[in-house]
Amino acid sequence: MAANVAHKFRTGLTPKAFVDGMTKNQEAFQSWSEAFEWADEQDRAFFASLQHRDDLRCLILAADWCGDVVRNLPVVLHVLKETEMPVEIMVMEEHLDLMDEFLTMGGRAIPVVIFADTGGHVLAKWGPRPSHVQAVMTAFKQQNPDRNAPDYEEKIKVARAEMLKQYGEGTGYQQVIVKELKELLSAI
Repeated sequence: MAANVAHKFRTGLTPKAFVDGMTKNQEAFQSWSEAFEWADEQDRAFFASLQHRDDLRCLILAADWCGDVVRNLPVVLHVLKETEMPVEIMVMEEHLDLMDEFLTMGGRAIPVVIFADTGGHVLAKWGPRPSHVQAVMTAFKQQNPDRNAPDYEEKIKVARAEMLKQYGEGTGYQQVIVKELKELLSAI
């Protein structure tokens, strides 16, 4: 994990600017955002209790073309809004140097939510997807290390379909993200 991201502070977009500037998937993004509800008021209260933590900052690597961003970032933004923590969204293609410090199993997977202190020291990260969904991709990569194998594309389509199945039809996965972020932020 990168030791320091202070050089990236104030180089990203506000969440509103990112959403307003989306040229792909904006409607789906807003639909997932509108579908978000707090299932547990204690979770909401926990995130609101972080408002006194003026030492935390958040950078999020994202892009509007990515399905995981469209599905997961609305949840992350609802959670972070409660904290009143400064949040910047870094469009992946404009911040490849940062992206390459936060690879997932050697690849560029987004969103990546990076929590740092005011000095830029990275305290924690989340992403690119809930752990039960990521487990499908982790298993796939372990079983299919050769991207040039003749059946790689066929097998990754199966893995992606299974990941969609793991997300489920509704918004239940959103509460998984809330719980994972709560655990992560409880530890810092």
